[in-house]
Amino acid sequence: MARPQPHRRGDYPHAREITTRWMDNDAYGHVNNVVYYSFFDTTVNAWLIERGALDVARGTVVGFVVETGCHYFAPLSYPQPVTALFAPGEDTAAAQGHFIHVYVERASRRPVASLPDGLKRALEPLRVAPQPEEESP
Repeated sequence: MARPQPHRRGDYPHAREITTRWMDNDAYGHVNNVVYYSFFDTTVNAWLIERGALDVARGTVVGFVVETGCHYFAPLSYPQPVTALFAPGEDTAAAQGHFIHVYVERASRRPVASLPDGLKRALEPLRVAPQPEEESP
């Protein structure tokens, strides 16, 4: 599998600034790879909560993560603010990743036949046309 090229800021219809923390840095002086996943998770869940599509305490449908992946391109480090995994002033992503969710009924833990309308509405503004991954030279 070819390594993808880093995405550009303009590839994303939404961006959220996240403040890095002292504890995010590892012994090598940059944000540890596992922290990037918390950046993804924080951004996605904040978007859904702000639009009323996710009620973590009482929602009848919940999303379970069944797959994740991440490609790393450049280091980030405390005290940099991070916006959608872009360092300040950078147009290419320091990392990019994906989460695959399966939405299930909270009580039964069984998959739902279709996504709730509120979730569909919240996700619609984020849809972009799929782009084939560019191959590295």
